[in-house]
Amino acid sequence: MKFEIKNCNNLDSASIEIVEGRLNIKFAPNGAGKSTIAKAIQCCMSDNEYNLKELMPFKLKKTNPDGLVPQVAGANQISSVMCFNEDYVNNIVFRPDELVSNSFDVFVKNDNYKKLERDIEIIMQKIKSLFLKNEGLENLIAKLKELGGAFKLTKTGLNKSSIGMKCLAEGNKIQHIPVGLEQYSPFIQSDKNISWIDWQIKGNEFTELSDSCPFCTVDATSKREQIKKVSEEYNKTVIKNLIGIIDVIQKLGEYFSENARSTLEKITMLKYGLENEHIEFLVGIKMQIDNFVEKLEKLRTLTGFDFKSGEMIAEKLSSYKLELDFFSGLDSEKTRKAVLSINSSIDELIEEAENLKIKLNTLRSIMKKVIQKHQSDINDFLAYAGYKYKVEIAGDDAKSQLRLLHMDFDDHLSGGKQHLSFGERNAFAIVLFMYECLAKKPNLIILDDPISSFDKNKKYAILEMLFRRKAESCFKGKTVLMLTHDVEPIIDTIKAVASQFQNQTKAAFLKYKQGKISEVVIEKRDIQTFSEICKGALASNKDVLVKAVYLRRLLEITDEKGDGYQVLSNLLHKRPIAIDTREPKCENGKYPTMESSRFKAGCSSIDDSINGFKYQLLVNRASNIEEVKSLYLSCDNGYEKLQVFRLFDYDVENSVIQKFINETYHVENEYINQLSPEKFDMIPDYVIEECNKHIKMQKI
Repeated sequence: MKFEIKNCNNLDSASIEIVEGRLNIKFAPNGAGKSTIAKAIQCCMSDNEYNLKELMPFKLKKTNPDGLVPQVAGANQISSVMCFNEDYVNNIVFRPDELVSNSFDVFVKNDNYKKLERDIEIIMQKIKSLFLKNEGLENLIAKLKELGGAFKLTKTGLNKSSIGMKCLAEGNKIQHIPVGLEQYSPFIQSDKNISWIDWQIKGNEFTELSDSCPFCTVDATSKREQIKKVSEEYNKTVIKNLIGIIDVIQKLGEYFSENARSTLEKITMLKYGLENEHIEFLVGIKMQIDNFVEKLEKLRTLTGFDFKSGEMIAEKLSSYKLELDFFSGLDSEKTRKAVLSINSSIDELIEEAENLKIKLNTLRSIMKKVIQKHQSDINDFLAYAGYKYKVEIAGDDAKSQLRLLHMDFDDHLSGGKQHLSFGERNAFAIVLFMYECLAKKPNLIILDDPISSFDKNKKYAILEMLFRRKAESCFKGKTVLMLTHDVEPIIDTIKAVASQFQNQTKAAFLKYKQGKISEVVIEKRDIQTFSEICKGALASNKDVLVKAVYLRRLLEITDEKGDGYQVLSNLLHKRPIAIDTREPKCENGKYPTMESSRFKAGCSSIDDSINGFKYQLLVNRASNIEEVKSLYLSCDNGYEKLQVFRLFDYDVENSVIQKFINETYHVENEYINQLSPEKFDMIPDYVIEECNKHIKMQKI
């Protein structure tokens, strides 16, 4: 599959090819746009968290005469992407109560589990089907909850501050209008009484401003107390709740026994409020409603995991039956009809009890094996990588969660962020990400610089965890895009231990030049020791001064610091007369001149590698600024440009650039294996641009 990315952040264009079913490693220096590539691909997915518009380059936000916009071609080849990056570490893993969100789904719900779960769900459907699209039953549950929720129980009866008690405590003032307010009965007993009461009470706030009525402006001196009494006797919220309770009781009417219904209606119509016998009756109805609803809710949400291991399923199912002998207040013809249907479904499920038991036991067995395997794999990785932590998938059945433990502490640790270092969090996160990908099965997995911050041992441990186990337990055979500024994963998987990774890696160098990325394929033969790279340069038709740089580096890494090495060091320091730094310094604090015989021997040994080596001629060239400028401009890769630039003996004002030029490619920083600096130009553009700027401005 191929992606063409245009006008995204610092990228004018990038062409990225990904081989399906392989680990595709794309290697590039920092700042080359690797994270932009990852985000651009993610933006094409319907469920992505990024918006392609957010990748609009800054240079186009100010001036964009051609109307350029971010574009990604090739997204139609995939339907789902998961990306490991900093956002994943910050937002997905290390929850307060588990290491990764939905850890049960990630670590336990494999394909075998899901198949058995579906089989069990089919059996349980005999009960659940009663609730599906059953508007009558859903309304019954909702209304019973509403009525039961209006009253709160205490040890001594009903909570006086509960909604039901507040609206019934002083009687029904809609039906029984207080003395002196009878003339307001058309308003109080209308279907707009709540709005009227609210309006009346708000107007009362203005009665002290004038003797005029705040509603009609006629003299209201004699009516003032009457107006105030409305707000004293009536509360909008109380009346609203009272009407609500009466309405619910009316709608539930056929589900109540005749006695319960008539008693409830009487209680809602009381003139002087609740007495003890009324409260006692309400307590009884409240308890019956709550228990009845609780049973219905348990049935509606019933799953296989509601049956504990070893439990007698048939007996447990029988306990879910509804016996109206214990719900006398709900014993009506309509309720009996609903209960008969529910109990019949339970009886049908009881006939499947043995089959259900077998499937649940099988499911738990699968869970146990999966949990043991995942725990063992993750803990082996942690031990191999040198971390003093382990994990445990703990909890009952579907409530299992991945928890963190320390080797020196027995209890589970909360979350992980507060305990783990930055490197430890990243190592945990990438392993957790792998398991989430295995559960969700995305078409493309992106690893955005996942292991660059680790030491070599931990890098390899992570690569092994991700790619060297059975295909169903890792990323082997999956389509993976790894974006990295670290060449070691390529060296390991392409050359050093390629057979251990079953040759599943396809690698490329992302060559970034002036906003454009092109790919240079990396093959096994491209990974060389620096000694091989130097010998290759010496056998080429490169300029003699460039060859001198490579030969000096070769002698340095092979620790052959004899006469030839001394001569080359003097040449690159542009000394007309060679000195010998192997000898003690003279009284004047300087090294002595190199003995003639040793100088000649050094030149002779160099001539074996660089035919026609002439020391004085080359010193003159290296000392000639125009000659060195010409040589610099003729170099076709950044590495050689830097080596030639050093011949100018000029300190770049930018200390970071100067350090890069002087130290980045010293021998102590070379890999045993690396990519040829000639074919894979890895020097960042900004470094070369800084050097070019100094030459262009004729500072040297």
